[in-house]
This record gives sequence, structure tokens and C-alpha cells, in this order.
Amino acid sequence: MAFFDRLADRIAEIDSVVSVGLDTDTRRIPAHLQEKDLPQWAFNRRIIDATHEYAACYKPNAAFYESADGWRSLRETIAYAHGKDVPVLLDAKRADIGNTTRQYAKALAEVDAITVNPYMGRDSLQPFLDRDAKGVFILCRTSNPGGSDLQDLTLESGEPVYKRVAALADLWNTHKNVGLVVGATAPEELEELRAEVPDLPFLVPGVGAQGGDAEAAVAHGLRADGVGLVNSSRGIIFAGEGKGFDRAAGRSARRLRDRLNQFR
Repeated sequence: MAFFDRLADRIAEIDSVVSVGLDTDTRRIPAHLQEKDLPQWAFNRRIIDATHEYAACYKPNAAFYESADGWRSLRETIAYAHGKDVPVLLDAKRADIGNTTRQYAKALAEVDAITVNPYMGRDSLQPFLDRDAKGVFILCRTSNPGGSDLQDLTLESGEPVYKRVAALADLWNTHKNVGLVVGATAPEELEELRAEVPDLPFLVPGVGAQGGDAEAAVAHGLRADGVGLVNSSRGIIFAGEGKGFDRAAGRSARRLRDRLNQFR
């Protein structure tokens, strides 16, 4: 089954569009887990246990796992999430050319979807796009303040770069496996892009610690059929400290689900 079909089933099953970002910073793992063989895995397992009934998807960010123990922890995390019937979206922002990008695309053997960077053009993304059962979320209008440095630049056609990216993504969606990353901190652009590409699912980061617009994330981030993801990372996984961190994460994920569902 194609990723977005599976995601639609998951959203319907649990009545939630929450993506839980597993940005597991080792410096913030509680002390009682630091002595474990793989502290990140020990932390993530407890987060998944506490949040899986509210999670439409888990989104580990590859940057937090780039060490020998980190990759081991990530593999365990992916397998455990799959055991709970929750899809995994690897936030890796990969892209390159030739054999390099084909190597990057091998990550899709283990996860259900991935984020990619369109800066180098279609050939840099083709090995990802060709995996028709996997989701490919293309960076479009990101939630960081510096995103406007390039994404808002006006082309000779009069359109901003982020709109051109969206139009290209729509053209590249031949396998119906392409989505866009559009931040909740740019609600006007979010609304514009939904009108431009109504058929593309969005991954909307920035609702948690970055203070993005939850209502806009739902109103414009979801397709007409309700498919899409609204992500919170630190706002969920680091909602609490100490031995009760996982319970705090569960409460935070539930609150976000309920908050988003007000607007669905």
C-alpha cells in the first residue's frame, strides 16, 4: 500500500494528525536512562509507549542519531514504532546527484517516508521519487526565521521561490507519493500553497516549541480528505523531566491531538 493511503488509514483509526518528532538530544535524556547501553533507544521506547495512541506518525530527525550508537538506537526505534503500527518519517533532508543520492535513498528500505531538499533539482530527488510506495516530503516553506532568505526571493516570473518549488513538486508527483514541508509559523504562505497544490499532503512543523498557528496548520495543512501531518518535537518529548518524562509526553501529545481536532 502507498504511504499516503496507509497514513490516511492511520489518521482515521486514531482520529489524529499528530506527528511526534523524535529529536532525541542526548543531553536532555533523564539521568536514570543515561546508564543504559543505548540511552536514546531507552528514551524513545518510553516515548513511543506513552504517545503511540495519539501519533499518526513518528518523525526522528537523523541529525540526532549520527553516531554508531545513534544509528543503532534509530533502527531499534523504527522497528518498535512499526511494532505499534505507527509509520516512521525520517527527517533527513537528503538530496544529491548520481550515485550519492541513490545511496541516500536506500534509507527508504527501513522507513515509510523521508524529507528531501529540492535545491539541486529533480535528478537529485529521482531515486526517492521512484520509490512509489514511500512518502517523499519536499522542503518548501520552512518554519525557521531564515527560511525567507531564499524561499521568499522573487523569480523573473513574479512568483516566490517557495511557490515554484510547490509547482515543481506537483509535477513530480507522478507516483502520488509527494508531499511538502510547510511551516506553521508562516500561516499566510500555508494558505496560499494549499490553494496552489490542493492534492499534495503537507507536513507542518513548528506548532510546538516554535509557536506556530495550530488552526492554520489544520485548515490549510490538511488535504480536503484530511490527510496531512502536524508535527511537534520538543513540545512533546521534552514536556517533562525526570522519571515521569514519558507520562508528561503522553499528556502533551494528547493535548495537541485534542487542540488540532477542534479545527478538523
